[in-house]
Amino acid sequence: MKDFVHSWKVRVGLGLLTVYGLLALFGPALNTLLGLDPRAIDYDATGQPPSAAHWLGTTTGGEDVLAQVLAGTRGSVVVGLIAGVLSTAIAVLVGVIGTFVGGKADACATFLTNLFLVLPVFPLILVVAGYLQGGGVLMIGLLIGFFGWPGGARTLRAQTLSLRNRDFIVAMRMLGERRWRLVFVETMPHLAGWTSAMFLHAVVGAVLAEAGLAFLGITSPDAVSWGTMIQQANQQSALLSGLWWWFVPPGACIALLGLAAGLVNFGIDEIANPRLKAARRSLVKQVEKRARTIAARPEPVKQEIPR
Repeated sequence: MKDFVHSWKVRVGLGLLTVYGLLALFGPALNTLLGLDPRAIDYDATGQPPSAAHWLGTTTGGEDVLAQVLAGTRGSVVVGLIAGVLSTAIAVLVGVIGTFVGGKADACATFLTNLFLVLPVFPLILVVAGYLQGGGVLMIGLLIGFFGWPGGARTLRAQTLSLRNRDFIVAMRMLGERRWRLVFVETMPHLAGWTSAMFLHAVVGAVLAEAGLAFLGITSPDAVSWGTMIQQANQQSALLSGLWWWFVPPGACIALLGLAAGLVNFGIDEIANPRLKAARRSLVKQVEKRARTIAARPEPVKQEIPR
C-alpha cells in the first residue's frame, strides 16, 4: 500500500481520474453555476474562437463548447464505467469461477469465450445499437460491456489454471477448504493486477467505442457526450473550416482519460510485478547512492588570484 501511494504514476493517474469523476458528478451543476447551457444558442457568436465570453469558443450553431464538454463528461464516463464493470464481472465469472468449478461449467465457459472471440464485435454492436436507437448512454454502455469480455476471460482463465495447480492451492484443497474461499480469498488477490488492468482497459475502450458509434450516428439524438461533439464537428466540416476548438477539447479529454488509465495500470504493474518492483527499488538505490557520493565530496578550495 505504501508503494502504491508513493508511485508518481499512480498519483498522477488517480488525480486525473478523480477530476473526471468530479466533472461527471458535478458537470451540470458547474454549468449552472457558470451560467452555461449546452443546448443554448447564441446567434451573435456563431463559430467564434475562444474568448472571455466563451472560454472554449462556440460551434457553428452558436453553442458553447465548454458547456458541451462539461455536460458530455458525464455521458462518456457513465458509458465507460457501465461497460467496464459489466465486462470485468463477466470475465471474472467465466474465466475464474468457471475454471475453478471445472467439468461441464468450464467447458461451457470455454465455448462461450471462443464463440464471442470470433464474433465481429463492433459491427454487431453497430447493428444492435441501430435497432435500439434512443436508449441513451445506458444502452450503449450495456452493449459494449456485454460484448467486450471474452479477451479478458481468456487471460484470466490462463492465469487461474496456473494458480490452481500451485502448491498452496492444492494443499488447501486437500485440507477440505471451501471452493468459494479458494476463489475469492486465495486466488483473486493474485489476479488483482490483471483485473484492474482489464477494468481500466475496458473503460477507455468503451469511451472510444461510444465515440465511434456517435461518429457513425448510432446514438440518441438527445445524448451529449464527447463522441457526439466530434460527430457534430465532423458533420459541419469543422476541420476544413478551421474550427479546431470544436473537436480538439473532446479529443483531448479522451486522450487524457486514456493517459490516466495507462499511468494507473503501469503503477499497479510495477507494484504487483516482483521483477519490476525490484528493478524500481534498485534504480532508486542507485540514485540515492549517487546523491550521497556527490554530497560527500569535499568542496574545492577557492584560491585567490594575486593581483
